Amino acid sequence: MTAVALGLPRVRSSGAPSTLGRPDTEALVDRYGRVAHDLRVSVTEKCSLRCTYCMPAEGLPAIPRKDLLTPAEIGRLVGIGYRLGIRDVRFTGGEPLMRPDLAEIVRRSRAAAPGVRISMTTNAIGLDKRVGELVDAGLDRVNVSLDSIDRRHFAELTRRDRLPQVLAGIQAALDAGLSPVKLNAVLMPETLAGAAELLAWAVEHGCRLRFIEQMPLDADQNWDRDQLVSAERLLDVLGARFDLTPVGREDPSAPAEEWAVDGGPATVGIIASVTRSFCGDCDRTRLTAEGTVRSCLFGNEEVDLRALLRSGHDAGSRAASRTHVPDDGASDAQIAAAWQAAMWAKPFAHGLDRGAPDAGAIGGPAGDPEAFARTERSMGAIGG
Repeated sequence: MTAVALGLPRVRSSGAPSTLGRPDTEALVDRYGRVAHDLRVSVTEKCSLRCTYCMPAEGLPAIPRKDLLTPAEIGRLVGIGYRLGIRDVRFTGGEPLMRPDLAEIVRRSRAAAPGVRISMTTNAIGLDKRVGELVDAGLDRVNVSLDSIDRRHFAELTRRDRLPQVLAGIQAALDAGLSPVKLNAVLMPETLAGAAELLAWAVEHGCRLRFIEQMPLDADQNWDRDQLVSAERLLDVLGARFDLTPVGREDPSAPAEEWAVDGGPATVGIIASVTRSFCGDCDRTRLTAEGTVRSCLFGNEEVDLRALLRSGHDAGSRAASRTHVPDDGASDAQIAAAWQAAMWAKPFAHGLDRGAPDAGAIGGPAGDPEAFARTERSMGAIGG
């Protein structure tokens, strides 16, 4: 029987992480001097596809509705994050379009943080029917997961024959002006042969394609370093059809290295998350659908903000606080402090700290920059 990562969080139950040595700053800073400006918010574990590298065929265990963050709670946390320096918010899943109240989530987040850029990672199924309400609510941009434009191959990879709906969603995003529309493709041995065709399609339709080296975040835990398709291998394949000129990164914290295609202006990006680790410049913080802070994709420790949002609050503390305090939860200042503590404890790379041995490391010894902590949650459970 194949082991499946059920996606259940390990939440700290005995207080917040230590903040010993943390500087006196509102920013979401960690021990290595990195500051979080980019917030990823998972809004559901549900998805309309079953991509082989993301979810088991039967899907992930359902999160009870009462355990999901509400639109009001998400909006409040986005607002707190904004005051702590967050400037980019991306909603993820699962598949965020599975939330019928997604437009309300976007609207509340926009109201709470008017200066942020709001985007969404989606498979685009159904986006053509909802793009208008999402743009009206404040959505700025979309990233669409698309690994193949061959219908048969797409159905094999996702276990669903729904490529026409995905393409309709991409076109709707383009028509709505959600520019640039970015496409994310996971590099695997079974997708390499179609990589050049996918890039040609992206260039023709005015989308920005980014290939992503596959990390060990699959639900079935079958990832094998020896089967990895590296950025170098992809460049060899694409270079046989296109003239690629390196142009670097948009900014130091951007995960994708960019290449101009046939002289530009079209570009292709490669996120070499395994072979060219960029963890040293990471500026992300993550909220799971259950409301826990996950400071690193591979750091299994999570700090529960939902419990603070919904906790009781005594009158004395309420009177002493100058920040917003709801009748049935902690103050914004208390939630911010827990979030700051979670980020201060962020590991250096791939869930591992420098010089800290970890017998569970995979892909190499714990001290190797290409090693990963074995995460207890798959990408579908964490939120991309």
